[in-house]
Amino acid sequence: EVQLVESGGGLVQPGGSLRLSCGASGFTFADYAMIWVRQAPGKGLEWVSAISWNGGVTDYAESMKGRFTISRDNAKNTLYLQMNNLKSEDTAVYYCAKDPRTYSSWSVDYWGQGTQVTVSS
Repeated sequence: EVQLVESGGGLVQPGGSLRLSCGASGFTFADYAMIWVRQAPGKGLEWVSAISWNGGVTDYAESMKGRFTISRDNAKNTLYLQMNNLKSEDTAVYYCAKDPRTYSSWSVDYWGQGTQVTVSS
């Protein structure tokens, strides 16, 4: 059974940082691209970032470039999202998701349960 478990969310002040983690199990983590997606209150899903199977290729939504960094540790079956210079508009539930391909196609076949990130003073 595929499981994706996010952690690291919380309340942070504007300009602060958080690092999200996603522990994966039930599949060969190193074989697949992974994605972070978020959903702000009252809004639809928004793609955040994607990373290829070996971490060699990364991609970001325009508003996250330069502030967010996606990474992975295949030995630990863990995906990360380092978020710096957080803004109030980054407030959302952040989901870890598995891509069915080795290089991200921005498609998802499995989702985590999400972790709340709130940016507020």
